[in-house]
Amino acid sequence: MKIRWKLLIICIAIPLIIGGISAFATMSSMEDFAALEKPPLSPPGWLFPVVWSILYTLMGIASYLVITSGEAQKHINTAITFYAVQLIFNFFWSFFFFNLKLYFFSFAWLIVLWLLIIATLVLFSRVSKTAGYLLIPYLLWVSFAAYLNLGIALLN
Repeated sequence: MKIRWKLLIICIAIPLIIGGISAFATMSSMEDFAALEKPPLSPPGWLFPVVWSILYTLMGIASYLVITSGEAQKHINTAITFYAVQLIFNFFWSFFFFNLKLYFFSFAWLIVLWLLIIATLVLFSRVSKTAGYLLIPYLLWVSFAAYLNLGIALLN
């Protein structure tokens, strides 16, 4: 299968841009976040943008694989719709957590995001097994983020 480079770059750029806008919008809250009491196993702050950049890149590649899979358009559209919705939920979690400091609400929002990621992973897997596998690190990281979010909510 020939790689459609322009489409691949667009697919990778979309989650990276959404993540970048989210990071920019929450940048002013990082000092407050640094001062919070955090649960055990909390990683250093520099790790978050590195991990998210990798995860957004994997999401973009996964979406490309779904779009170019050659499967029935109905299945592709459903999978991409769930993908878009979970990206929107991902974007707003940062705003609720960092800017508004709604830690328990953010945790509930993150549970919905987690469920949307599972649904997206299942739908992607039905179209492209590889695309589904590429979302597993994202699901695991959001699971860890839920632990951190709940820990911060309980400790602060």
